[in-house]
Amino acid sequence: MGAASADLIHLVLGIFGVLIVASVIGYVLEQRLSPDGSNAAIENLNARIKAWWVMVVLIGIAFIAGRAGVILLFAFCSFAALREFVTLINTKRADHWALAAAFFVVLPMQYYLLWAEQYGIYSIFIPVYAFLFMPIIAVLRGDTERFLVRIAEVQWALMICVFCASHVPALLTLHIPGYEGRNVLLIAFLVIVVQLSDVLQYVWGKLFGKTKIAPRLSPSKTVEGFVGGVVSASLIGAALWWVTPFTPLEAGLLAFAITIMGFFGGLVMSAIKRDRGVKDWGHLIEGHGGLIDRLDSVVFSAPIFFHLVRFWWAV
Repeated sequence: MGAASADLIHLVLGIFGVLIVASVIGYVLEQRLSPDGSNAAIENLNARIKAWWVMVVLIGIAFIAGRAGVILLFAFCSFAALREFVTLINTKRADHWALAAAFFVVLPMQYYLLWAEQYGIYSIFIPVYAFLFMPIIAVLRGDTERFLVRIAEVQWALMICVFCASHVPALLTLHIPGYEGRNVLLIAFLVIVVQLSDVLQYVWGKLFGKTKIAPRLSPSKTVEGFVGGVVSASLIGAALWWVTPFTPLEAGLLAFAITIMGFFGGLVMSAIKRDRGVKDWGHLIEGHGGLIDRLDSVVFSAPIFFHLVRFWWAV
């Protein structure tokens, strides 16, 4: 068994251990405090735990399938997220060609270029070429009503759902001396730290939260929850240095950077939902809303994490 496989197994066993403990706690709380399902907080907690089981199993299967499995998983996530995003933006019949190009040309091309490890192209394909050609395709239909708003929303959808999300599997393309064959652990590090930060911010906020940090965007977020979650997740990131090419200090600093980006990514996505007057992006995942509701923190932190690692550690 290779070192990467052994580390991945240890990591997965640890995650399953945490989920088992969380499931037991949720079951006990439900039996004692919400046997009839009347306690919304406990019911929401158990729904989240069940959803996490599903997501962890799916990600685990993708990891087992290797590079192809991970890329296909995130390509599907991008497709589903883009679909959720498009349902909330201003589109007209004249935008159908541009939207078709986004789904069936731009998205698969981005992931193909990533598969081919063409960094020079996939790093600029969407923010340069797709952004230039999207308005050209749309303008050919001749409808100029709210043209700028419509095109900007499609471009922003591509940026978040495809470009940013694709930087998670893009970690597999990095060549780090002495870390060959272990890049999947970088994806595990990114997802675990960012998602744990979200969970820990929620927990710290429930326990000690008093000061609202952005009441108009996300009433449940507090200064105490933010600080507690970021610090806790950064320490966990430092403790996970053994699955990365980083020292404990470097792992902690990178964890701090991606948790900060994840937090502000969540705020940005909350602002978009408030603008559209919806609570969730969708209902794909029971207890978690839509796929974007789970990806918002990751997609904002993934490009930053990718480029920091590429600049300082890759060759």
